[in-house]
Amino acid sequence: MSGLYIHVPFCTQRCIYCDFYFTTTSRDTGAFARAVVAEMEMAADDVRGPLATLYLGGGTPSLLPLRDLATILDAAHRLFDTSALEEVTLEANPEDLERATPGALRAMGVTRLSLGVQSFFDDDLRWMNRAHDAAQAERAVEATAAAFDTFSVDLIFGVPDQPFEHWGANLERALRLGAPHLSAYSLTVEPRTVLGKRVGAGLVIAEDDDALRERFLFTHDFLEERGLAHYEVSSFARPGHQSRHNTRYWTHGDVIGLGPGAHSFRRETRSRAWRWANATPLARWHALVAARERPLESREALDADALADEAVLLGLRRLDVGLDLDALADDYGVDLLAEKPAELAALTGAGLLTVTGRRVALTPEGAAVADAIALRLVD
Repeated sequence: MSGLYIHVPFCTQRCIYCDFYFTTTSRDTGAFARAVVAEMEMAADDVRGPLATLYLGGGTPSLLPLRDLATILDAAHRLFDTSALEEVTLEANPEDLERATPGALRAMGVTRLSLGVQSFFDDDLRWMNRAHDAAQAERAVEATAAAFDTFSVDLIFGVPDQPFEHWGANLERALRLGAPHLSAYSLTVEPRTVLGKRVGAGLVIAEDDDALRERFLFTHDFLEERGLAHYEVSSFARPGHQSRHNTRYWTHGDVIGLGPGAHSFRRETRSRAWRWANATPLARWHALVAARERPLESREALDADALADEAVLLGLRRLDVGLDLDALADDYGVDLLAEKPAELAALTGAGLLTVTGRRVALTPEGAAVADAIALRLVD
């Protein structure tokens, strides 16, 4: 089975922290939808077996008019076997749901919304240069809860000078409004972003690691106490509400990406895979698709060593099940207990991970520094 990801690059304005490919100038959404369908046709052979998940990310997919969204969804059902489709997710910004209502999206076949709320405080939203305000965020979550059985609310912690109680209030408000899934992201300073340039110029002082760690651990305790499992480093869900599409990434499942800047991953064998990335900017992607050429920017083969390293990085992020050492050994010939005994003992002694039989899992303290731990366990 495969997942299908469609990158919708349109945005109304630039968020201060965003490092994804987007455009705020080009808005020919009809031409974009038709080009996505054309790329679907060219990529049909890459999708093996029934389609398991479909995810429209961005950018801002909720900016698409309903007719263009229908063009894309109808083509997916026509070109692929969707008899086993488990989840159709659309990323949405609160201000757009006053036009394309959650009920209308649900009627079109979307089964899950991922709401880019980020904060329920106007000061935070203005600082991030978000297009919605706190009142719109609340209305969007309320409307989504009325239309969807499952949905997610995205929130960001680590906003400079944000009072600590504001972060707790953000979490509390999302739960009060009925969110069964939360994605809680630490504000990351990427060099190519507006935020990165302001930090580099000394105009913004980013939160230090200790402050971010404190908020991360508070988030873990707060949400676990209220019945949401911390199942991935940035993801919390009530039972049955985990993101099935994102789980495909964390388990090295096939995901085919369409649209400008989209990435794809496909296993060839247990120990060999391919990853490729689509071209940007939007005009170049359009031109290649119009010429009936696959709009590829890069393509690389991944051997057993590269896949093993990724499997460690991804497996440790799954806090609910941890890293399966038997699967790591069977697929890639890596026995972590035999090859990294000193590192595992040191990390266990420091309270950062646990080793139970043939499974390694991060503790909450370890999850706060997940990437650093993973790097100690890969060659």
